[in-house]
Amino acid sequence: MKFPILTMITLSIAILPMAPVQASNLQEIRQLLSTKECPNCNLTNAGLVLADLSGANLSGANLTGANLSRANLTGANLTGANLTGASLFGANLTGANLTGANLAGSDLRGAYLANAIALEANITEAQLIGVVGLPTNIGNAEDFYRLGVKEALEGNYKNAIDHYNRALSLNPNLAAAYFARSMAWADSGDLNRAMSDAKQAQELYNRWGSQEGQEITAQLIEIIEFRQNPQELRARNGGVMGLLESATPLLLRFLF
Repeated sequence: MKFPILTMITLSIAILPMAPVQASNLQEIRQLLSTKECPNCNLTNAGLVLADLSGANLSGANLTGANLSRANLTGANLTGANLTGASLFGANLTGANLTGANLAGSDLRGAYLANAIALEANITEAQLIGVVGLPTNIGNAEDFYRLGVKEALEGNYKNAIDHYNRALSLNPNLAAAYFARSMAWADSGDLNRAMSDAKQAQELYNRWGSQEGQEITAQLIEIIEFRQNPQELRARNGGVMGLLESATPLLLRFLF
């Protein structure tokens, strides 16, 4: 019987409805749509689905919770804009300037970001599945590690592994990313790669003298060994089944 290492949570792919626009910012929405000039505007929860905002100046604008799904933001100036929780599902951000923008919790699934500038942009908890042309200068290793954990918890192991790969390309010594990628490989059925990553994580934790890291990685390695040779380990150690049940929540907690 296979014991999952990560808890699987169903991923909702629906675009959630946004809150109604407040009357106080309707004038600024009209200004934006007519002139494409709205720096520092308050566009909180604005409904801008499919809006043509190519080349628009939205520097410093507050777009918290705005619905910009499939909007055309080609070449738009979004420097310093607050896009926390905004929907940019399928939006075209080709060549946009997102320097210093706050994209925390935003929905960027299927968005186009080719040639976009995203220096110091915050992508914490952003949804990046299917992003086309994700800039190499967006996010850091820890950002992509956290994104990977989120995807893995939802059972999206391929996406999780892609994020862990990105994290490790930015920081090859991020032991947590090897550890987490090992779990994702194991739950997607590739036990050889899972073991290789687990041993790499163990080596790094040993190098740093992390007792907790060494202990929890040893548990992970034992679980992978059990999956590789279940009959042999059952005969050798009848307590392995109990180990699997008790270690899973510990491994999961170690990711955070």
